[in-house]
Amino acid sequence: MTHTVRWNLHENEKINSKEIQEAAGFLRNGMTVAFPTETVYGLGADATNEEAVAKIFEAKGRPSDNPLIAHVATKKQLTDLVDNLPEFAEKLIDAFSPGPITFVLPSNGTCAKNVTTGLPTIGVRIPDHPIALELLKEADIPVAAPSANISGKPSPTTADHVWVDLNEKINGLIDGGSTGVGLESTVIDCTTELPIILRPGGITKEQIEAVVGTVLVDPVLATGLGKPKAPGMKYTHYAPEVPLWLIEGSVDKIQSVIDQELTKGNKVGVMASDETALLLQSDQVKQLGSRDNLAEIANNLYDVLRSFKNGDTDLIICEVFPETGIGQAIMNRLQKAAVKHIE
Repeated sequence: MTHTVRWNLHENEKINSKEIQEAAGFLRNGMTVAFPTETVYGLGADATNEEAVAKIFEAKGRPSDNPLIAHVATKKQLTDLVDNLPEFAEKLIDAFSPGPITFVLPSNGTCAKNVTTGLPTIGVRIPDHPIALELLKEADIPVAAPSANISGKPSPTTADHVWVDLNEKINGLIDGGSTGVGLESTVIDCTTELPIILRPGGITKEQIEAVVGTVLVDPVLATGLGKPKAPGMKYTHYAPEVPLWLIEGSVDKIQSVIDQELTKGNKVGVMASDETALLLQSDQVKQLGSRDNLAEIANNLYDVLRSFKNGDTDLIICEVFPETGIGQAIMNRLQKAAVKHIE
């Protein structure tokens, strides 16, 4: 059992503080620290230290063939980890970093083998969060950091989410309040002639195409087959405590499924857009945000998923959202979390 230090920077206006210095020292000394990014909370360790990185896999219960993303503070630190940088990758870095996008590039071997899980490539990103950037600058090392949660469960968007999952399993937690985007970064493969989206996220396909033209989407996203090049491609992810069903169709169709399950004696929770939620009746109906504002739905998704608990709810029913813009990332997460999809 590990004592977990919790540093509160939620209401601290001075980010470059003794707390950041202490947390950076933890990282340099081979310990694990959870910290906020603009996407979700990450669980960090020195990406060049194989023993430190192994602590991430142990704390999360993460499969050993699921690669990690290295987080850095600057473009130079990013290029120091890779063998070559294609012109289109440089354009994307300049356009979207710091930001919620991860670049898969040829690794030069600087990072530990368990970061890349034996692949010749590495995922690297520059997070767009003041605490994350200050921590990375102070630590002055690349930091491997998947989401700071038990593997397979909804990612954490608050420090309390991390505390519930990982207290006494990690060395430190920086509480920086709620995260911004609420979904993990877009992962883009830059080792091929054309960029390939391996995981949709905060930077959309449309935004990327506006910078570099044609962008492909990896078929593994749909099939889940093959060795994953990036996190979130192969395993069941983002699953809440109770089964989640996706229902495609009208409000009447969704209500019909709810009614059938209520008749069986099941306690049915519902997560839906504001517009749909107001028209549905069930034990617990929780609003994600307006269908006209998919960014708001993305931001609230994991918090609402985590709010349904065993004992209070037997089944969660969720409506389906349009796969435009960040809607593609929303549906990617919901499809991985769901045990059933009714079309």
